[in-house]
Amino acid sequence: MDEGWSASTTDVFRPNPDLDLPGLIAYGKERNVQIVLWLTWLAVEKDMDRLFATLEEWGIPGVKIDFMDRSDQWMVNYYERVAREAAKHHLFVDFHGSFKPAGLEYKYPNVLSYEGVRGMEQMGGCYPDNSLYLPFMRNAVGPMDYTPGAMISMQPNVYRSERPNAASIGTRAYQLALFVVFESGLQMLADNPTLYYRNEDCTRFITQVPVTWDETVALEAKAGEYVIVAKRKGDKWFIGGMTNNGKKEREFTIKLDFLNKDRSYQMISFEDGINAGRQAMDYRCKSSQVKAGEQLTIKMVRNGGFAAVIE
Repeated sequence: MDEGWSASTTDVFRPNPDLDLPGLIAYGKERNVQIVLWLTWLAVEKDMDRLFATLEEWGIPGVKIDFMDRSDQWMVNYYERVAREAAKHHLFVDFHGSFKPAGLEYKYPNVLSYEGVRGMEQMGGCYPDNSLYLPFMRNAVGPMDYTPGAMISMQPNVYRSERPNAASIGTRAYQLALFVVFESGLQMLADNPTLYYRNEDCTRFITQVPVTWDETVALEAKAGEYVIVAKRKGDKWFIGGMTNNGKKEREFTIKLDFLNKDRSYQMISFEDGINAGRQAMDYRCKSSQVKAGEQLTIKMVRNGGFAAVIE
């Protein structure tokens, strides 16, 4: 839950009186859903141990801490103090408004992600031309809280957006591919819940994508221009592909050699629709049977993408 769950951003020991937080926590628990709470770094700093003990008592599994916005020595040490104290109280941490990771998550595995990126929160300031560098640079050094999942998509030359109707640059298939290509220990559906109900097939795909992987295969890649990867969790494979604004359309032929040769698979794929180069929300969802050794043709329009689950 974002800002608004507490009495104020500085009074975080009392829930907002207009919100039944204990009731929501209990309701979620009955459905195996837990509630993560957003906090400013200063509110955490003021009484860290008591706050984390209180959240543990409430049944909160983790926190999203925001607005650090600097990386001097004091603040870097603050990150470690937060990670250490949160671990004592069985809380995970997602650092938003943060600098890029430097390995703290290896010492404290309860640190799941960091922002430290020009992500979807920037709306019209978040271009595929920039994001196509992130798998090779920012995400290479650690998890990345990019906050993908926009259901209103536009091409940059026609981009218009204001909250609450926030929109992204790039196609719908591009948005789905972000969940596969980018890695973060904590992912989110960043858009309005109403839109996820309206786009059930996309929502079903997003909610299947794991946040940890057993195997990753790079299929096609050129920094800043395009990337296609296949990732496995258990017996299930996911493919994610994305491209920049550099060409009207790109076409790739990939071999499905990474699949088990002893069986056939069903693939549900999302690809750019015939008009996606103009109307970015145009996409096609297809179901097909595939086997190891077969070839798959992937076409992506400008700022486009491809996403699939194979099982």
